[in-house]
Amino acid sequence: MSERLTQLLISGRWPLLGLALIATACALVPAQDVTFDRSVENLFAPDDPLLKPYGQLKRTFGGNEVVMAVYVDPGLMAADLSGIRRLADVAKRCEAVPGVRAVLSLDRPIGEAIVNRENALAGRTRDIFENYTHGADQETAAIVAMLEPEQAAGVPRARTIGAIREIVEHLPDGLEPGFVTGEPAMVSDGFRYIEDDGRRLGIWSTLLLGAVILVLFRSLRWVVIPLAVVQLALLMTKASLVWSGAQLSMVSSMLTAIVTVIGVATVIHVIVRFRVARSGGSGPRDALVQAGTLLAAPIFWAIATDAVGFAALLAATVGPVQDFGLMMIVGSMSVLASVVLLVPGLALLGRAAADPREGWGERAIRTALGRLLAVIQERRVAIFAAIALVSAWALAGVARMQVETDFTRNFRSGSPVVRSYNFVETRLGGAGVWDVILPAPDRLTAGYLRGVQRLQTRLRNEVVIENSHGDPVPGLTKVISLSDLAEASGLNATMSLNVMRLRMPEFYSALYGVDPADGHSYFRIMLRSRERQPAAAKQQLIDQVTRIVREELPATESRPAVEVTGFFVLLTNLIKSMVRDQWLTFGIACAGIWVMTTLAVRNPLHALVALIPNALPIVFVLGTMGWLGLHMNMGAAMIAAVSMGLSIDSSIHYITSFRRALAQHQSVTGALHSVQQTVGLAVVFSTLALIVGFSILATSQFVPTIYFGVLVSFSMLGGLVGNLVLLPLLLELTTLRRSQVEAAPDP
Repeated sequence: MSERLTQLLISGRWPLLGLALIATACALVPAQDVTFDRSVENLFAPDDPLLKPYGQLKRTFGGNEVVMAVYVDPGLMAADLSGIRRLADVAKRCEAVPGVRAVLSLDRPIGEAIVNRENALAGRTRDIFENYTHGADQETAAIVAMLEPEQAAGVPRARTIGAIREIVEHLPDGLEPGFVTGEPAMVSDGFRYIEDDGRRLGIWSTLLLGAVILVLFRSLRWVVIPLAVVQLALLMTKASLVWSGAQLSMVSSMLTAIVTVIGVATVIHVIVRFRVARSGGSGPRDALVQAGTLLAAPIFWAIATDAVGFAALLAATVGPVQDFGLMMIVGSMSVLASVVLLVPGLALLGRAAADPREGWGERAIRTALGRLLAVIQERRVAIFAAIALVSAWALAGVARMQVETDFTRNFRSGSPVVRSYNFVETRLGGAGVWDVILPAPDRLTAGYLRGVQRLQTRLRNEVVIENSHGDPVPGLTKVISLSDLAEASGLNATMSLNVMRLRMPEFYSALYGVDPADGHSYFRIMLRSRERQPAAAKQQLIDQVTRIVREELPATESRPAVEVTGFFVLLTNLIKSMVRDQWLTFGIACAGIWVMTTLAVRNPLHALVALIPNALPIVFVLGTMGWLGLHMNMGAAMIAAVSMGLSIDSSIHYITSFRRALAQHQSVTGALHSVQQTVGLAVVFSTLALIVGFSILATSQFVPTIYFGVLVSFSMLGGLVGNLVLLPLLLELTTLRRSQVEAAPDP
């Protein structure tokens, strides 16, 4: 059947090339229109309990999207009012930016009087807003910009952020440029880096892969073919996403890399088999028929197995992981379609001889592969013992792994995101922003506000963490609400709140509002803490705050529960859920891959054997991370299922060729030697090319992309070792059939 299919594809190669051109033309424009889902909520499962209070926060208090423009002005509190006037000017310019609803700054609500040291109201107001609108150093200024919901703003969020950044980078009177920080700015910058990465990494990985393939096979034709396969597959994948209404997510910059892995690895197997047939005297067409006959089945099953491995990601609870799994299923099938459409025609296009030739150092590699097989057969026990020890060591390292909850560590240390968050962390008491949502009466009373003050006092005094010396210190660097403003005004509660509502209506509504979903009124306490803390310390903070607020205001039948939410809470739990998903998806991927491999090689035991040399490198990579103290981020949390799906391709090719050799009455040793020289060589070449191509991911501005590229490269390198060392031993051990030569007694 493989031979008939290959003959059919070769006979129809010109119509297939025509279809490839039509597919390219149809996909080219839509592929440019792929969009990103930039919402924080997309990072969680739709039914995640953390999303309900966060959604309530956004509904009730005007969207909850806030950015801070921060800078240093040594004359901020100057008696000549120069600093406060500069601040008022910058705040006014920020407020005029399209997409900004209102701003809060030190000069509001009492104006220039805020710097008057003799004014008691000014002193109380400065104390309340310290580490919010200004730093304790009296030089750091912060303009809090409350943004319109993006759907209502009429301008892209990135444009709004960019305009505010332009303002603080060009401050009056020669002040040093400032920074823009906050959740919307971080998300906007993150997706900008990802989009830039997608374009840049695609170009450079193509160039690097082309150079490597040229060195390996010294044929321009066979450089063009795998690159054309990858580019057509990418176009079809992206166009399919647009047509289906799907969007890219924060892990989508890896799409190009994974499609490249599958496409290049597939074509390299074709190149090696085609070259073997040509060296045996076959013409180009006959050589391609021979290669297709040998490879049609393993290529189909390898790519189908990739798709099943990626399908395991659909079981994840995190939105971007599910999205990535879906787009990679489409990507895998697009590679298969691209190979069918392009390879027959491009391989036989024209009359000029363009055979792939022997690369530099190839004979040495062949010799080394033959010697390697002899060595591992001589030292079976030592190799199995070493693998067992390394596996135990790796499993112990996996148990030591910690998750990365500091979202700023997803960016390079010199990036604007990290520098701005470092500024806020050191000068404004911490970059961790979160909230407490309290059920409130329809009209705020003095008694209710006294209860809020009591709660806030407990939060300031009882929420503690240990510093680097082991001493207890306050865990919250800022606790602020309308009750503080009412107390600072010196007026009675009703009058002070009325003044606040009239003079700062946007700020008032951001702290007290009605949830349109249930019609109840809610009161907001804003919290700030240090962002750069271990995951355990962050969770301890969240638990302490939750316990205290629910002790003060326990839920009843008539009163909703108090909620603790915000960006700090979401990100503390984000990577944890991804890590949980990793082991779930890894297990499902292994089960699905075993089923597919069983169908491919028609031997459940050999299918199980194929899993082992590909799973162990993944465990080793993750275990090494644990021992080195490297934290798990979004990129690392996806490599298990992804790497398993990618590296199993080599095993399928290896086992298929091994079983074919046995069927041709070769001995087990002879079959292994034959496969090591053909499939083994193709595996070496494809792994080498792909590691070089993946190396470009290390230049990304988005750290999870760097982790993903480096860790998948190590996993593929480990898979190469596993498939060339462990797989032959396991096949030898589990293959019951022996040739007559092996079974015959020694003379």
